[in-house]
Amino acid sequence: MGPRTSTALAEALAAGPVVLDGGLSNQLESAGHDLGDALWSARLLAERPEAITGAHLSYFLAGADVAITSSYQATFEGFARRGTGRDKAAGLLRLSVDLAREAAARARARGVRRPLWVAASAGPYGAMLADGSEYRGRYGLTVAELEAFHRPRLEALAAAGPDVLALETVPDTDEAAALLRAVRGLGVPAWLSYSVSGDRTRAGQPLQEAFALAADADEVIAVGVNCCAPEDVSAAVRTAARVTGKPVVAYPNSGEGWDAEAHAWDGRVTFTASEAVGWRDAGAGLIGGCCRVGPDSITAVARALARGRPPG
Repeated sequence: MGPRTSTALAEALAAGPVVLDGGLSNQLESAGHDLGDALWSARLLAERPEAITGAHLSYFLAGADVAITSSYQATFEGFARRGTGRDKAAGLLRLSVDLAREAAARARARGVRRPLWVAASAGPYGAMLADGSEYRGRYGLTVAELEAFHRPRLEALAAAGPDVLALETVPDTDEAAALLRAVRGLGVPAWLSYSVSGDRTRAGQPLQEAFALAADADEVIAVGVNCCAPEDVSAAVRTAARVTGKPVVAYPNSGEGWDAEAHAWDGRVTFTASEAVGWRDAGAGLIGGCCRVGPDSITAVARALARGRPPG
């Protein structure tokens, strides 16, 4: 399956909700892989690439139409700290797209006939720092400095021919502005999704202001939220649709919270298929899950969206 054009993806969105995958890290951890590393899942690009292909395949078989690549925390700077040179790092970024393509090919070999897509993930600057600052933003860098950080890896990802670039878990408007500048001229469409708390970005800016940045960006085919609480999604979806007039993307976490002291998740799961139907009804066109949302949940979402109501 070769790269698709932005027009083809837009047609898919117009035909009905497109189902995204769930959390890649939790799927890898459930298979026994230790991700306690500054590179997180990106470490497996070099050490266990077949594990990443298997995780993507699990989501395609579960009903996802889109696989989001393992490049969220993959950066030239992060790889350099591990002694990986620039050429090899660029190859690993491209490999992240190739592995998702391979998973799509395996899914088709196992009878999946619907269109399958690959979204190349570009996480925020804070993800490279691996200190939790991606959930705060405000790094003390200028928009130009953030653009200079993001552009080289976006070029490497775009060269691999993904269907779309996923500019995801963006904590503030400065980084969004930098990313919107960085994707210009790459020839690959993108979606822009913020990590939010209530009706504001993680850095505290009103979502109306944040979404408005992408309203006139030709490269951006969808805008929305990810890596947030499920209860924050519906209002954000409505705001994104109203402000931008673009398709909306929504893929929150399970609803559990991370206890940094205990290094464990706590709280209850609030992500449900019925919630996902509500996001669709609010205007979302790309719907899936982020941290702690696994294949079973994606199957429930795919079935619920196909029928227009939650199973059971």
